[in-house]
Amino acid sequence: MTGIMKSLCVSMALMIAVGVSSCTADKTEELFETAQFEELQNNKEHARQIYEEIVQKYPGSDVAKKAKERLSALDNENK
Repeated sequence: MTGIMKSLCVSMALMIAVGVSSCTADKTEELFETAQFEELQNNKEHARQIYEEIVQKYPGSDVAKKAKERLSALDNENK
């Protein structure tokens, strides 16, 4: 699969995942699920950006705590 085709497939899957999750989850959970999806797609940098957004926008939430844990795990993977 070409790089462009792979990017399109990932983007479409992401849109579907976000669309489905938005029906039942609040915004923070939706963002967290998107970041997890990005990790599964081996797009660690985008996942990191989303986790950082969660921590910044929703600092006191339970999801922010989980996002911080994932950021720490990503940092440990890079060592």
